[in-house]
Amino acid sequence: MGEAQQLPPGRRVEVQSTEDVNIDPKTSSFQWLRRYRWWLQMAIYTLFVLGGQSTGTLLGRLYYDNGGKSNWMATLVQCAGFPVLIPFLFTSNSKNPNAEFVTKKPSILILASIYVSLGIFLAADCVTYSIGLQYIPVTTHTLIVATHLGFNALFSYFLNGQKFTPYILNSLVLLTISSTLLVFRKDSGDSNKTSKAKYALGFICTIVAAACYALILSLTQLSFQKIIKQETLKAILNMSIYQNLVASLVILIGLFASGDWKNLNEEMVTFKTGKVSYVMNLFWTSVAWQAFAVGSIGLIFKVSSLFAGIISILGLPIAPVLAVIFLHDNMTGLKAIAMVLAMWGFVSYMYQHYLDDLKTKTKRTEDEISVTERG
Repeated sequence: MGEAQQLPPGRRVEVQSTEDVNIDPKTSSFQWLRRYRWWLQMAIYTLFVLGGQSTGTLLGRLYYDNGGKSNWMATLVQCAGFPVLIPFLFTSNSKNPNAEFVTKKPSILILASIYVSLGIFLAADCVTYSIGLQYIPVTTHTLIVATHLGFNALFSYFLNGQKFTPYILNSLVLLTISSTLLVFRKDSGDSNKTSKAKYALGFICTIVAAACYALILSLTQLSFQKIIKQETLKAILNMSIYQNLVASLVILIGLFASGDWKNLNEEMVTFKTGKVSYVMNLFWTSVAWQAFAVGSIGLIFKVSSLFAGIISILGLPIAPVLAVIFLHDNMTGLKAIAMVLAMWGFVSYMYQHYLDDLKTKTKRTEDEISVTERG
């Protein structure tokens, strides 16, 4: 750490760029922006995940509180908002900054296979998530959903070669505890009476949903690393749009096959806050979950699937806090403690990335000095 601070001024310590260490003096004024561009992008994707997940959760709760009853519709809105991303495809830069390292672009058939497979997994995740929420209390559901971090760590280790350091392990433990604390808060969902068979079904479905989500994260990272190999916003948007398109089609089949679609008109008419409110609730729920999807894929792309899972877990304690502000829930000590532990775990993980960043900068600078001395 000390060596990095003693470097002569003007040395290039850019981490994310794969360009040659020699830079044009005319671009020296942009060094600061390039150096922190990665961190800025990661912050934006993090906000998408936290904001999208929290907003989607709160709007989903309002849907049920105001008379919404269709689990298929509640599931569909988690995926069906992908059209809002299409205009951004025409404004995003399709140029790959690392194009020289891409030997061959994947075929359309291979890309289609990836999108269809991930889309089916996403549909399964959304359906099992909704079924679990229907049959078990919200607090229990939140606790079980938090187990996806453990699944994520397991899949990341075997599929993505994730290395675990003390700071990362500390982050995993703290974030898991922060989510576990939510099970001890009193919730109206605890009073819901269901049969043992339905409770068991809800429990199993929630476990499956947690495992599916973790697997989706790791498979997405694997797809970017081994097949897609494109570091562009367009690649992220394509991944989100196509897998959500496939998931929406699968869920629509379930909606019509179950006959649930016949009750949607009555549901809209009897919605407590009116038809317009019903439509706007579904629309903004869709938008929120799309922001979450783009943010998750972006974090996988910029960091790792494990980090995307960690940010998602960080959002679990945030939703109850936002409910205090916007839905007038009671603020409890457990909610506050859960939030503090979640932030602590997040900072622990970020500190590990800071150390990795500093180590990489030092190594690149030493290599540059070595090349200069030999020249």
